[in-house]
Amino acid sequence: MTNPDQPQLSAYARAGVDVEAGETAVELMKGWVAKAGRPEVIGGIGGFAGLFDASALTGYTRPLLATSTDGVGTKVAIAQAMDVHDTIGFDLVAMVVDDLVVCGAEPLFMTDYIATGRVVPERIAAIVKGIAEACVEAGCALIGGETAEHPGLLGPDEYDVAGAATGVVEADRLLGPGRVRPGDAVIALASSGLHSNGYSLVRHVLLQEAGWSLERHVPELGRTLGEELLEPTRVYAKACLALAEHTEVHAMAHVTGGGLAANLQRVMPAELRATLERATWNPPPVFDLVRGVGRVSQDDLESSLNCGVGMVVLCPPDSVEPALHLLQGLDQRAWVAGQVDVDPDGEATVRLAGQHPDRA
Repeated sequence: MTNPDQPQLSAYARAGVDVEAGETAVELMKGWVAKAGRPEVIGGIGGFAGLFDASALTGYTRPLLATSTDGVGTKVAIAQAMDVHDTIGFDLVAMVVDDLVVCGAEPLFMTDYIATGRVVPERIAAIVKGIAEACVEAGCALIGGETAEHPGLLGPDEYDVAGAATGVVEADRLLGPGRVRPGDAVIALASSGLHSNGYSLVRHVLLQEAGWSLERHVPELGRTLGEELLEPTRVYAKACLALAEHTEVHAMAHVTGGGLAANLQRVMPAELRATLERATWNPPPVFDLVRGVGRVSQDDLESSLNCGVGMVVLCPPDSVEPALHLLQGLDQRAWVAGQVDVDPDGEATVRLAGQHPDRA
C-alpha cells in the first residue's frame, strides 16, 4: 500500500529517469559553458537550439562551411573505470575540431551529446568541463548540447559522448589533395599519446590478455597505466590555422583511426606518393609497451595507433623552416618526417620506410 506521507515518484522517475538530476547538471555546467564562448554566440544554454550570428561570415568572399562529428570510442571505458571524467570531453573536442582544420577551416561552434544510464550531476558537469576547456583551446564556442538518461540501455555508471562542430574556410584557401605537389615536405606534429583511437586493441592487450590493472605503476611510462591511457588528445586547431595563415600549406591530415599512412593517403592525389622515414622519430613508450606486451606486429600497430604522430602537414620546401619555427613558438614539437614525389604506378600511396632509432 502506498504511504500517503511519503512523496510519490512520477511515472518517469519510476522508469529510472531523474529529471531533477538533469536540471542540476545543467546548473553545474553553466559556468564552464560560459567560458567557451565567442562574440557571435547569441543567448546561453537552455534553449532548443544554439544560435550563432552568421553575419560574421559576410567578410568572406566565398565562405565554405565545414562540419565534422565524432566520439571518443572505448576510451570512455577507461574514464569510467578510473572515475575520472574531466578529460574525456577534451578528447571529444580534439577529435572533432582537428578533423575540421585539415581543410583550413576555422572551428566556429560545437554541440555535444551525452547519453548515460543515470544522470549524476557532478559527473555530467565534469564531462562538460573538459569539453569547454578544449573549446577554449580550439577557439570555438560551445553553443549547445544534450544529456539523455537511458536506464536499462546503459548501466547506472555508463555513458557515451559524441559531438559535432561547424567551421568556415575561404574557398580559395581550401586545403587538400589538389594543392599537393612533388617535392612537398611532410612535417609531423607529435601526438600527446594514444589520443582517442585504438583503445579496443590497447584494452585487449594490456587489460584483458596481460591482466594489468589501471593502478599499476609502469616504469617505462613514469606513471600509472590508467594515467597514461587517460592522457587527453592534443588539440592542433590553433597551430594548424596559424600555419595556414602565416606559411604556405598544401594539405594536412589528422591521424586518427587507421593510423598514419591511411590518414595521410586521404589527402594524396592519385599520381603522387609520400615516403615517411621512421628514423626521424621515436614513438612514445606507450606504443612500444603495446607492441611488446601484446606481441603486436609493426604493421598492426601502425594501422591502429598514431605511433607518436597526431597531425601531418604537407608544404613546399621553402615553407619548412618558417613552419617549424612557428610551431616551436607554439610549444608544438614537430619535425620533417618525409617527402612527396611522383608515384611510378600512378596510385596515391603512402609508405613508411626504415626503422625508428631505438629499434635500429
